[in-house]
Amino acid sequence: MTTNEIIKIVKERKEILAINQETLAELSEVGIATLKRFESGKGNITLGNLIKIIDVLGLEINVEIKNAGK
Repeated sequence: MTTNEIIKIVKERKEILAINQETLAELSEVGIATLKRFESGKGNITLGNLIKIIDVLGLEINVEIKNAGK
């Protein structure tokens, strides 16, 4: 999964939940500037901050071995 795909999922989930950037930043305790840079694709986000954001959105990250079974 690419960063752009993650950003798209986050934005879609925000829309479904009717949460704006300011509210998401407050609920996730991630700075608004960090969130804006992440959503615009203009900065790297720490894994810790990404986990906070997706947790608020009711999402989760799964790590799997690439090409398992091939």
